[in-house]
Amino acid sequence: MANLRRYDPITELARFDPFRNIEDLFRDFRLGNIMREGESQQPIRIDVHENETSYTVRADLPGVNREDIKVDINGNRVSIAAEARRSDEQQQGGNIVRSERFYGAQYRSFQLEHEIDDEQANAKYEGGVLELTLPKKAQQGSRKLEIH
Repeated sequence: MANLRRYDPITELARFDPFRNIEDLFRDFRLGNIMREGESQQPIRIDVHENETSYTVRADLPGVNREDIKVDINGNRVSIAAEARRSDEQQQGGNIVRSERFYGAQYRSFQLEHEIDDEQANAKYEGGVLELTLPKKAQQGSRKLEIH
């Protein structure tokens, strides 16, 4: 799981984060995934765009069927799980001369700055790209108390 941070080229921490891959390392162990020969865990690549009212997340999921994608929203955490399966045609006899395409489970989880209104969230999958529209939950403003 990774937290997304706003890019700031001036901040030294934005340029160098020695711990950024540690969560991914531990996530792989937690999944307990047994990899088949020639397969490895393939991270889901994402782009996240933000405006005043919502986030738009685009995730590359080539070769995945719509029914093999699961998206979970919990507060400000978004989790995407998908599985690319081999077609029956590829599993029936014959010799595979070369196989470079990824088949197997993929998982990505990340936190956004604001909580998501999961009732209004929307997902669309077209051309191997999952697009999530995630409206921000209305901020519950603070209230100042008058002292009498």
